[in-house]
Amino acid sequence: MTAITAAMVKDLREKTGAGMMDCKQALNETGGDMEAAIDWLRKKGITKAAKKSGRVAAEGLVALAVAGTKGVVVEVNAETDFVARNAEFQEMATTIATIALDKGTDVEALKAAAYPGGGTVAEKIQATVAKIGENMTLRRAGAISVGKGVVGAYIHTQIAPGLGKIGVIVGLESEGKADVLATFGRQLAMHIAAAAPLAVDESGLDPEVVAREKGILADKAAASGKPANVVEKIVESGLKSYYKDVCLRDQMYVHVPNRAVFQIVEEQAKQAGAPIKITGFHRFALGEGIEKEESDFAAEVLAAAKG
Repeated sequence: MTAITAAMVKDLREKTGAGMMDCKQALNETGGDMEAAIDWLRKKGITKAAKKSGRVAAEGLVALAVAGTKGVVVEVNAETDFVARNAEFQEMATTIATIALDKGTDVEALKAAAYPGGGTVAEKIQATVAKIGENMTLRRAGAISVGKGVVGAYIHTQIAPGLGKIGVIVGLESEGKADVLATFGRQLAMHIAAAAPLAVDESGLDPEVVAREKGILADKAAASGKPANVVEKIVESGLKSYYKDVCLRDQMYVHVPNRAVFQIVEEQAKQAGAPIKITGFHRFALGEGIEKEESDFAAEVLAAAKG
């Protein structure tokens, strides 16, 4: 049997655009026959899928799944909004979220997890890419769990149960009344969707983000010619205002704008009959942080017609 070398794998990758591991497997399956390996990749739909992997996938769906005291949110991307309305793509996103409840949220481990009906999550994504004809990626996943209490959940711009453009899960640790916690959990998740906090409180903020904000405040104050001791007070005051904007507990509650979230938590705790602690949250907005390509739709249609 022909020994499979790194050069052979590289050559096949350059010819097909498929991933390194797929190329190595194809060569192993075909005894090192380059043309047979190309055919093997084509039959698996991998070549077609890989050729699309360079396209920006910033559309798609955010999917939620909650079971008992655990919830997960995942983002599965595609190239166009049309795919988000495809029933097969929707089913795949929902299934991946359900799998994440059991297998965890490490993306690579999740891709390697078994998919119902055979194969892995990664193979299911590849097969769906080949069938629908758009690049797709499992971008990220997050989980929240509580010992006792509820995981509140909310989907904004919902297009199907548990599927939409913004997904939020938030943990409420409490031994209070389940119905009160469930109602408040959903309302708090809605607040998070609207207000987009960065952390539960200042201790959860990225130190680099805080340092950058502090630097901006200091530079602005210093530029006004204020003495050092005054600049220090201005920075301290500015940081307090910043925390009120980005920390969940300090934000003004969107449902009751004259009350802060921590005040609402205290009020809800009285109704629930037990203290409530916000343990954490995840807010996934579809495509956030992805640099989208500007495209000329008319030109794309013309190009497709000429092809």
